[in-house]
Amino acid sequence: MCKWSKWGNTRIDPCMEHIIKFINFSTNLKTVMCCCGHNKYPMTIVVKNENNNFQFELISNTYLDSEKKRFYKKDKQGVYYIPEVRK
Repeated sequence: MCKWSKWGNTRIDPCMEHIIKFINFSTNLKTVMCCCGHNKYPMTIVVKNENNNFQFELISNTYLDSEKKRFYKKDKQGVYYIPEVRK
């Protein structure tokens, strides 16, 4: 788990930077959003397939509504999660 940085220069959790760069540069997927889960929720990486414009959560392989722009919800402690992705 990374040190939770609410306010930083990037919206990528520091512990996920390497995996996100790898996905973006070595696949036909583009990362839209991600969160390490902060030891409370499962790690999630929302990606868009550039070939067919499908959006899905990569780790759980859960397809998400392509029209939706906000996948994450914030809990009472301020930690983001995707309700469609189960633990």
